[in-house]
Amino acid sequence: MGNQTVVSEFLLLGLPIRPDQQDLFYTLFLAMYVTTVLGNLLILVLICLDPHLHTPMYLLLSNLSFSDLCFSSVTMPKLLQDMQSHISSISYAGCLTQMYFFLLFADLESFLLVAMAYDRYVAICFPLHYTTILSPRLCLFLLVLSWVLTICVSLLHTLLMARLSFCADNVIPHFFCDMSALLNLACSDIQINEMVIFILGGLVIIVPFLLIFSSYARIVSSILKVRSARGIRKAFSTCGSHLSVVSLFYGTIIGLYLCPSSNNSTVKETVMAVMYTVVTPMLNPFIYSLRNQDIKGALRRVFSKWTVGFFFNQ
Repeated sequence: MGNQTVVSEFLLLGLPIRPDQQDLFYTLFLAMYVTTVLGNLLILVLICLDPHLHTPMYLLLSNLSFSDLCFSSVTMPKLLQDMQSHISSISYAGCLTQMYFFLLFADLESFLLVAMAYDRYVAICFPLHYTTILSPRLCLFLLVLSWVLTICVSLLHTLLMARLSFCADNVIPHFFCDMSALLNLACSDIQINEMVIFILGGLVIIVPFLLIFSSYARIVSSILKVRSARGIRKAFSTCGSHLSVVSLFYGTIIGLYLCPSSNNSTVKETVMAVMYTVVTPMLNPFIYSLRNQDIKGALRRVFSKWTVGFFFNQ
């Protein structure tokens, strides 16, 4: 206990990048973050402005876009600031706050992906009963349940982390306050934390992952009964792109937190973290929304309305 001190701040090692590559990667990550922000903001604006998109499906999409926007903003601005200023410290309170919001929006995304997979399952397998099954009331219930569960889960993890003591070593080998990295620095017993991670990990990660793949398996089974080759190609294209993003998101999280390998190097873990914290929020707007004909139609209508309004005001 002699070398135990009260930690007031942590040092983030950031990305394992050589100094001569800092500017290149800064430009790359800045472009990815701007793309994420603009893509998700565009979807939110279109859904708010176009009455045709005021449906349960697009209510889910708007929440996913909001979640992606916030999820990326929890880590990316700090990473970009550290890459420019080379000052990578973060206060103890700031670290726990970042961890809380990181878990909140990561878990929220997990539950929203389940709700959207269920939405696609009902729309494709029961098209005539879609409005009856997925009513606005059920959609609102799914959203409220997702928010309540994620707030409770992330708050529990944060409170359990706050009770731990940390020794003199305050260097986090990551670009954000990762929960597993913080547990490795703790001096106190972390068995309760690990047990909660294992139990809640099944609720937040494994169960949604299995539900999503079950939904798409049923969708594929239903599609194969259709004789239209064009319909099959279109459906498989949509399902394939959705599943690729879902696999990227859940695969990296499961590999990092629920099935960690002793062979995983810091570089490998950082790359995996970048995949689900940076790449997935950037891809989701293009996969789920901007390829959608309804979104394209809404974009044309809103743009035409603004153009007409602009010329009439001149």
